Amino acid sequence: MSALPDKQHSYPNGFTLLEIMVALAIFSLAALAMVRLQGYSVRSTADLGESGLAWQVARNVAVEILSNPSPPTLGETSGEETNGGQVWRWTADSSKTDDARLLRVDIYVAGTGKAGRRTAQLTIARPVEQ
Repeated sequence: MSALPDKQHSYPNGFTLLEIMVALAIFSLAALAMVRLQGYSVRSTADLGESGLAWQVARNVAVEILSNPSPPTLGETSGEETNGGQVWRWTADSSKTDDARLLRVDIYVAGTGKAGRRTAQLTIARPVEQ
């Protein structure tokens, strides 16, 4: 009589199909997370570049306001600037401060894309008389 092999004590020399499927599932989840992270990184880099250009436009508008011999009129003024090959809309809102010698000027900059979303905001104080 031949003895049947004891299944309890057999040690296979490889992986079962179930083990391979579990390993592939874990690997696919990790790979998907890496792809999403890469996409987020690319979007963040693009937003950072856009934000930098918007800040440059805001600073340029601030320099124009500060270097103009006559003070800005109270209320809102707006305009467009081209920087980095893109058209930027800016708005400067001038208002009085507690100190009669100074005006507060809030500058908002938005790109023409992304539904005019504000990309940069800068507040300066300008002397009424120079």
